[in-house]
Amino acid sequence: MILRIFELTTRKGKYMDNFVVSARKYRPSTFNTVVGQHAITSTLKNAIKSNHLAQAFLFTGPRGVGKTTCARILAKTINCKNLTPELEACDTCESCQAFNKSSSFNIYELDAASNNGVEHIKSLIDQVRIPPQDGKFKVYIIDEVHMLSQAAFNAFLKTLEEPPAYAKFILATTEKHKILPTILSRCQIYDFKRITVEDIVNHLLWVASSEGITVEQEALHVIARKADGAMRDSLSIFDQLVTYAGNNLTYHKVIENLNVLDYEYYFRVVDAILAGDTSSVLLLFDEVISNGFDGQHFIVGLGDHLRQLLISSDTATLKLMEVANAVKQQFSNQSARCDLRFLLRSLDIANQADISYRNSNNKRLHIEVALLKMIQEAGGIPSGLQPRQAVAVPPSQPTISNTPANTASGQSTPPAAQQPSARPPQTASPANAQPALNQSGAIPQAAAAQPQAARPTPSYKGPTGRSAPSLKSMGASTSEEDNSDSEPEPARLLNEPVTAEKLIVTWQNYISQVDNKKNISLYTALSASLPQLSENNAITHVVENQILLEAINEVRSEFLGFLKETLRNSYLTLSIKIQPKEETKVKAWTPQEKYSRMMEINPVLNELRIAFDADVEG
Repeated sequence: MILRIFELTTRKGKYMDNFVVSARKYRPSTFNTVVGQHAITSTLKNAIKSNHLAQAFLFTGPRGVGKTTCARILAKTINCKNLTPELEACDTCESCQAFNKSSSFNIYELDAASNNGVEHIKSLIDQVRIPPQDGKFKVYIIDEVHMLSQAAFNAFLKTLEEPPAYAKFILATTEKHKILPTILSRCQIYDFKRITVEDIVNHLLWVASSEGITVEQEALHVIARKADGAMRDSLSIFDQLVTYAGNNLTYHKVIENLNVLDYEYYFRVVDAILAGDTSSVLLLFDEVISNGFDGQHFIVGLGDHLRQLLISSDTATLKLMEVANAVKQQFSNQSARCDLRFLLRSLDIANQADISYRNSNNKRLHIEVALLKMIQEAGGIPSGLQPRQAVAVPPSQPTISNTPANTASGQSTPPAAQQPSARPPQTASPANAQPALNQSGAIPQAAAAQPQAARPTPSYKGPTGRSAPSLKSMGASTSEEDNSDSEPEPARLLNEPVTAEKLIVTWQNYISQVDNKKNISLYTALSASLPQLSENNAITHVVENQILLEAINEVRSEFLGFLKETLRNSYLTLSIKIQPKEETKVKAWTPQEKYSRMMEINPVLNELRIAFDADVEG
């Protein structure tokens, strides 16, 4: 029994020792097998064909895009004794076989991260003086060359510029800006690009078919996007997921293992935003947080989702979408229900939320406010947070009114005032709205006497100790282009006449509540000039610059609510404009005018002119 266990353990250990990760197992060995770098591989092959090989090459680009791989292929190919018609290494000659076994004496690989001193470069220079015993070239591959010290770079300069004819240097780095310009000027520079999602997906499909693994294309797209243009990273993620899911790699297993947000989350969030369903949006975000995702990760993903919706709205930009075809159709269907203005404003909101996320103290609230703003951009007040309507009382049950007028007369509130309207607001202007007639054609007394008593407007207390404004007051636009507020329901509006004198007094009262030490920008913006009242209750205020405009926009909804409440007029609108700069015309002075001006400043100048007999025109 003990012998059997030892035998099984030995076999298992032997199997695990033989395992090779996909990034090494499927590493390209020829130029044609390099993925996503066709321009560079074609240039290198043409250089070999025309015998125009430089003495030094610099391969630069992000991680995992094939810099070291191309360097090894180039070194192997130029030493091959039997090149194929496609200018590829034959893999059969002594030089190729020695390279494949990592025993070639003509190819040296140096890691500059651990060999970055002057003594290491001096040892390399001593090796360069010895010609190759077999083969045409001695190739020195220096990886992570930016890690060399400045002294090592300086010691390497002369050899790099004028090496022996048989010596070739291939430098590889991810940070070209850290290399001395004197080194850069002595090399042919090849910039490797990030590998596209499509190329990574196609390569992973080939690897999966070679390993006998069944995969879903949507799953490979998630891996490719997670790799961020690095083929080595995508293969490493692929191995990890195969270990987790086995030979059947599905989309749901991928997102579960990688802990990424599903497309469906964002589709549901956007659907809820378009519907104005505040409760669903907040609950979905709570679900995301409960699953362990960061709020910034969510808002970044939502911004990318909105970008995909914007792209899918035009057939000309569909090629920019890096998703599977099935997912493209979902984006197209949802994009058809999205307004272009909504997408642009929501993208800006998501971007601003991402930028300011790190500096926010209440990060969850920061994201929730951004979501509420998107709901308002989609079409008004979020439905889940509207003020509660009064419960309708059946006509058979008399209602006792608390208003003094009704108490004295003993009259009950008319049924029309008791029941909330389920119909949408009328399109007629509030100024022309008339009270509804009863069956006898008379106007109800309660409705005629007190039209505003049924629905009071919210109270605003100013910038110090203010109560939270309603979401209807939050509908004020923060840009100069959209200064008008959405018109509320006529049944709860106030419409008392407003004069310029009342407006200025109310304006000054608000300014007195502003702390000019803590909020000097707002204090300056409001007190710099007086507001102007025009027809249709439109208030116009002029500020000097964009900073003062933004200071007012930060408290715009609250400030406008204060004006409406104090002046008892719900139709007030506020427009903030920047004062245009006056263009000053520069007039060219004649010599006589210049001399006269100088005489005004210093009269002694005339005596000096007479003494030297000088001419003003000269």
